[in-house]
Amino acid sequence: MNSKRTDLALLLLRITFGGLMLLNHGLPKLQKLMAGGEIQFPDPLGVGAEISLSLAIFAEVLCAFLLIIGAFTRLTVVPLIVTMLIAIFAVHASDPFSKMESAILFLIPYVCLLITGAGWYSVDSLRNR
Repeated sequence: MNSKRTDLALLLLRITFGGLMLLNHGLPKLQKLMAGGEIQFPDPLGVGAEISLSLAIFAEVLCAFLLIIGAFTRLTVVPLIVTMLIAIFAVHASDPFSKMESAILFLIPYVCLLITGAGWYSVDSLRNR
């Protein structure tokens, strides 16, 4: 397989799935936390709604941003993978498949990036040159 094509594909995966997670999931949760007031958020780990929301924000904002730029990629996707697994098996476990489908569709590229790493077009690559 052509290495440049693979690296471009990894860049596309990182930007797409990191960007979608950040913009569509992470930033709205961050806004919810910053708005103040009572926090209404699932607590599948039993640590409290505010901590559960903060952990989700950590993964969906900070880790998603690091994923986009390709920094510490293999480490960065672990919280995203855990977040998607919790969404699938705890938060949406009793929901119809259509409710957990989004988390599954995010989970697969994150696992692929855990296996492959960030590719050439990344901060990780710059650090290793």
